[in-house]
Amino acid sequence: MGSGELTATMVEVHKEILTRLGKAPRVFFLDTPAGFQLNADQLSQKAVEYFRVNVGHPMEVVSFKSKDVPALEAEQAFRMLKEVDYLLVGPGSPTYAIRQWRGTPIPEILERRIERGACLVAASAAALTVGRFTLPVYEIYKVGQDLHWVEGLDILGHFGLKALVVPHWNNAEGGTHDTRFCFMGENRFKMLESLLPEEAGILGIDEHTACIIDLDREEALIKGIGTVTLRHQGFEKVFEKGERFPIGMLSEKGAGAVRTRRPSEMPIPERAPAPEARGFWNAVHAVEAMLRNGLVHDVRDATNALLELDRLIWQAQQESENPEFISQARELMREFIVLLGVRLASEPKSPQECVAPLVEELLALRTLFRENNQWHEADAIRDCLKRVHIEVDDTQEGYRWRIVSEPQK
Repeated sequence: MGSGELTATMVEVHKEILTRLGKAPRVFFLDTPAGFQLNADQLSQKAVEYFRVNVGHPMEVVSFKSKDVPALEAEQAFRMLKEVDYLLVGPGSPTYAIRQWRGTPIPEILERRIERGACLVAASAAALTVGRFTLPVYEIYKVGQDLHWVEGLDILGHFGLKALVVPHWNNAEGGTHDTRFCFMGENRFKMLESLLPEEAGILGIDEHTACIIDLDREEALIKGIGTVTLRHQGFEKVFEKGERFPIGMLSEKGAGAVRTRRPSEMPIPERAPAPEARGFWNAVHAVEAMLRNGLVHDVRDATNALLELDRLIWQAQQESENPEFISQARELMREFIVLLGVRLASEPKSPQECVAPLVEELLALRTLFRENNQWHEADAIRDCLKRVHIEVDDTQEGYRWRIVSEPQK
């Protein structure tokens, strides 16, 4: 799965595969990729609750946060994995997960279970681990390390599939900059491809999309809302949802069959929200329109819109909305907080500062009238200002003016 393993787009995918596994399949969630995170247990419980409520099937957690766990906990995790029928592994760090699994029985256990008919659902970060090479996303995208690949677990290679997996293939979170190809962008990803051996093929999976590899039928089926891309030596072939292709195309011999068009000929996809997010995003976009209008016409409207956006984000969290969409809504909120601050900073700091340019021009005209002994006109200006609560005092040093409170009626 390219992403969205715990969203509405993947519910039917989970259900469909579970029906193939017979009665009462044992479903587990493995927490290793996020084992270093402080909220690892909350992520696990979210998966359990998602399966209970949305998929309608019980799920247990296999906890193996690191290879440094006590021996008894490790053995319990190995035992549970040996009994799994359906294993979901998801977000976190792919390189962290590989470091924890390498040198343990886990990779071999997973291969044995798949051979016996179990299903491994590797999503997002976990999807990066199952191929021959793994993309160190965080290290390159966030830390700025040189472009490189890390040896993967190569579970696919065990079954003759000489490919590496890249989820978030169509990511567009960058907005103004290219974050396709799992946040790498086209230019950087092309350089990464040049570092791969010639025989290495790439399986690119869009967000909220699943590529179901059926070893018995020797075919792959595309589900979800996006596409799956097979890429080899600068050429690629794209498969739409509902399409199938022989898994031999992922083998070393079959990789040469990927001869359709070069990636440079492909248009940059626009990010489309998943179906379950459309209601959320419609509300967010309505608030965005209110914010932009308020920044121009009435800052109070902008303030109310920010409060409404905060409410929408809080509600989305309570309803287990996709974290990616919540994150984007938060970024929008931060952007408009900054814009609101800039707008307020450009405003006059007091009513006196606001009216000063007009008052000063009127009093300059009054001074001119006084110098020309046009007392009636000069007094008319002074009376006009008084009616709007601006008092003018004439002194030896010149005039002074101030705003006075409106007289009580």
